[in-house]
Amino acid sequence: QIENLKEILSKIPSDETFEVRSDQFKAISDPTRLKILYLLQDGELCVCEIIMALEKPQSTISHHLNVLKNAGFTKGRKERVGIHYKLINPEIVDLIEDLVK
Repeated sequence: QIENLKEILSKIPSDETFEVRSDQFKAISDPTRLKILYLLQDGELCVCEIIMALEKPQSTISHHLNVLKNAGFTKGRKERVGIHYKLINPEIVDLIEDLVK
């Protein structure tokens, strides 16, 4: 039985990997952040467009975008006066949908 348990333990990811995954799940556990992911599934949007769509203050949207960026879901690029965000993996929304079926 102990040998079987050792074999199982040898196959699971490292503690560091679990920390990263846990942080990613925390990032998508917020309704506003989920909405942002859904908004970005069809392509890049300016922060100002996300603010208008969600009717939330700029500081709130910036905070949520930062959390999503730090979790590895989005990336931004500066364009003149604003920052445009897009999904790193455009299939993330489909993956979330599959996860909660």
